[in-house]
Amino acid sequence: MAQQGCFITLEGVDGAGKSTHVAWIAAWLKVQEISLIETREPGGTPVGEHLRELVLHQPMDLRTETLIMFAARNEHWRTVIQPALARGQWVLCDRYTDASFAYQGGGRQLGAPAIAQLEHWVQQGLGPDCTFLFDVPLEIAQKRLQSGRAHADRFEQEDHAFFERTRQAYHERVQAEPGRFVVIDACGSIEDVRRQLTAALQVLVSRWQGRDGTLAGRP
Repeated sequence: MAQQGCFITLEGVDGAGKSTHVAWIAAWLKVQEISLIETREPGGTPVGEHLRELVLHQPMDLRTETLIMFAARNEHWRTVIQPALARGQWVLCDRYTDASFAYQGGGRQLGAPAIAQLEHWVQQGLGPDCTFLFDVPLEIAQKRLQSGRAHADRFEQEDHAFFERTRQAYHERVQAEPGRFVVIDACGSIEDVRRQLTAALQVLVSRWQGRDGTLAGRP
């Protein structure tokens, strides 16, 4: 039986720069001969991609928004992520449930308990093995958004207070599960960030290899 794969997620406020490094992380892992799939949320499946367009661009009630996020997540988790992990593949996902705790729970002030109920219902206590949180002061994030995006979505258009709450909610997640998170100082250059990522990925691969002496996904 193949060893269960490793589930890695990337998180951070809009403008933190995480999406810049997704392809690089995937390439680094593949050099280690790790079988890997790359995916994202909201999205990751045909159903999820349709729901992504709705949640990013259509005005809606907060509860509707949250339920759409978890509907997309349920489809993603059950049809893509879980099967890949069971095959021994690693999964690299741009955002996951921590984003709901941060954006809907914190930024939109729904609160963590409602998100936690939906998380348990969909994931049944399972989730990422490692989460990289790309962290920057909001001033830097806002400058990056202003210079890098032609058309802002519903979330990117929110005010400073919204992103302060979102960033705080992310840090509350780190405090709640410090063993799962790696906080990346994303203020510096791309090279600086990738040095941090390289060090963290080396530790993660070594730790995973030590579970049974082989790398998940390696023949």
